[in-house]
Amino acid sequence: MQTNLKIMAGISAAAAFILTVLISRIVIPILKSHKMGQKILDIGPRWHKSKEGTPTMGGISFIFAMTVVITVDIVILSLWLGRVPTALTATFVYALFCGFIGCIDDSAKLRKKQNEGLTPIQKLVLQFVAAGAYIAALAAFGCIKDSLWIPFVGSIEGLGIAYYILLAILAVGVMNSVNLADGIDGLCSSETLAVSVFFILAGGVKYAASGEISGGLLALGAVTAGGMLGFLVYNFHPARVFMGDTGSLFLGGIVMGGALMMDLPVLVIIYGFIYIIESVSDIIQVVYFKLTHGKRFFKMAPIHHHFEKCGWGEIKIVVVFTICTLALCALSYIMLPALSEIYGI
Repeated sequence: MQTNLKIMAGISAAAAFILTVLISRIVIPILKSHKMGQKILDIGPRWHKSKEGTPTMGGISFIFAMTVVITVDIVILSLWLGRVPTALTATFVYALFCGFIGCIDDSAKLRKKQNEGLTPIQKLVLQFVAAGAYIAALAAFGCIKDSLWIPFVGSIEGLGIAYYILLAILAVGVMNSVNLADGIDGLCSSETLAVSVFFILAGGVKYAASGEISGGLLALGAVTAGGMLGFLVYNFHPARVFMGDTGSLFLGGIVMGGALMMDLPVLVIIYGFIYIIESVSDIIQVVYFKLTHGKRFFKMAPIHHHFEKCGWGEIKIVVVFTICTLALCALSYIMLPALSEIYGI
């Protein structure tokens, strides 16, 4: 069966890539004709002003492509396993809901002709509803257990509702961290491509004994890798289209979903650390600014803009951040045997 799963993953990646490229070629002119261009904040790097008007909401291209392919994969896996792969299905539905939240936000921005759509409270409420429903579904289907592993402390069992609340907070945090990574051409796409490779390896090797986990992770990783490669054709510097919150929040759901499919949520802190640094840098900047009455800890936040202000080009930032993500994914892969033993998987 493993051979069949790997063949399916290869075909899925190729199909997602081709579909994303083809759909993007149709979507980009439509976005341009409807004047759905990105508004650039005045407080941003001055050289970003040249990007104003670049079509946004381009994430719908890879979302549509990935949805088509993953639907076929779910049907195939259901026939092979004799049951619906619930973890994969719930994860992808969650990612779609996250993308829907982003679509609402992007639409509000375009309607208001500014770079602010939903209010922070509105966005957080919708994100917690999505995360809560997803985690409840995984718990109901027995895909996750209420145990938490803390480094140097060990595994704490039977946390009950407190554990699921922590998972929801983590899921929303990861979703927004991935969203913040979408600040320069190709950054979020490239980092998520690296994460998708990790999902493929984790599904193809570590979890070979479990058809549902293996097949689900392989399918999720493969379609994400294909979608990101296809989108990078248009999103790499200089970008011809931006994914918008529609795409980045969708990817936030995918990034978190892989860890929950493995029932190893702690892993997202490792392989997703570069995303998380984006959020942390933003928080540090705001707190430091308020405590010092106007001074800045970074030249600009989130942190990728700090490096831009230091003179790094966009391509250099994307390459360095993606290499760091690959290294952290490699560390996560190395840690899989120990973590799976701790969690009893």
